Amino acid sequence: MDQWLHTPVGLNAQRWVTRPGCRTVLVMVHSVACAQRLMDVVALLKADGRIQIVFTMAPSIFHRGVPEWLAALDCVVIPWSQAEQTRFDLAIAASYWGIERIHAPLVLLPHGAGFGKFMTPALTGVAAAPRGTFGLDRQRLLHDGRVIPSALVLAHEQERRRLAEGCPEALQHAQVVGDPVVDRLLDARMVPQRFRAALGVGSDQRLAVMVSTWGPHSLLGARSDAVARLVEEAREQHGWRVALLVHPNVWASHGTWQMRAWMADWESCGLIVLPQRTDCVGVLAAADVVIGDHGSTTLYATLLDRPLAMAGAQEADVDPHAPISELLLRAPTIAESGPVLAGVEGMTARFRPGTWGSVAAQISSHPGLFATRMRRVLYEQVGLAEPQWQAHLPHAEIAGLRTARGGEGSG
Repeated sequence: MDQWLHTPVGLNAQRWVTRPGCRTVLVMVHSVACAQRLMDVVALLKADGRIQIVFTMAPSIFHRGVPEWLAALDCVVIPWSQAEQTRFDLAIAASYWGIERIHAPLVLLPHGAGFGKFMTPALTGVAAAPRGTFGLDRQRLLHDGRVIPSALVLAHEQERRRLAEGCPEALQHAQVVGDPVVDRLLDARMVPQRFRAALGVGSDQRLAVMVSTWGPHSLLGARSDAVARLVEEAREQHGWRVALLVHPNVWASHGTWQMRAWMADWESCGLIVLPQRTDCVGVLAAADVVIGDHGSTTLYATLLDRPLAMAGAQEADVDPHAPISELLLRAPTIAESGPVLAGVEGMTARFRPGTWGSVAAQISSHPGLFATRMRRVLYEQVGLAEPQWQAHLPHAEIAGLRTARGGEGSG
């Protein structure tokens, strides 16, 4: 039901609230993937008694899972119809649909590792316009001749240069602050055993993490055979476990029931299936080797300084100037036939530390500093002095999955 709330926002809200005079911050949640990124930012504001945070489910084709996520958070959620008819002191988003309809200074973040994909035109049968890099293009950042975000958050200085080509009008709003996943992963990789235990991986076992973005060119869309073969081979060899981390948009598109049904045989053979809301940081930190595709999670895996291979479609449509493009050119590829595990073991034996250093260095210009730099931007936009306590990001955790071999156990 699209019922408007009367507190803590609304014309008469100050009559009912216990802490009057708070600045109101709207968090626009388009998808579970966006929610995961946004919570790293919300963590920098949530303890401030001068700020009231409210959430709304913004329009998106990938909205499945968002109502459950918001319900689990037990936060104030206002309907979208109210959000677009209310003034806020600040709005925060990590996607683009509907952002031009919000009345507030807007802080806009990417919901992955920078900007690596070209925009795929709609299948309407009409001629497509020239392609731009998704998130750095005029189509996303301008509306009625104005730049939509008040602050456009970038992770790396090279993204500023790419923005100058795609949407120079937005340059004056760009803020290079770093990447929260980079910072959290750099911390988490120091304690891999904590996450391996949460996944049910024994001390005498090695873990291969397979990661898939969404779309037909992804690992799961184009190379599910690689998953099936590796799971079957690992079942026959005691020393290996396999985990599959799938982009939240895949779960949103196909539904949890269907995804579980498709993966049931793999799971019964020992595959660790990570749920939609799983934080990628802990899973990556636990990995001995990562097999991925052109998605952000694979790019983040370069920070681990561990063996990495590709198993997506070769024709993935990525920006050649993005760091994922270099990774796709350099990383070994899982063959379409023959044993997978033997290739993984060979790749592991040949791996040399520092192999991915040049790629990893392109993800964030300010590793370890996202919390400090991002909070400064937020408080400038909301018009308050920063609090005295140190800014910090939430720690990674793994929860809510089945850990027993064969897919049994509590979920």
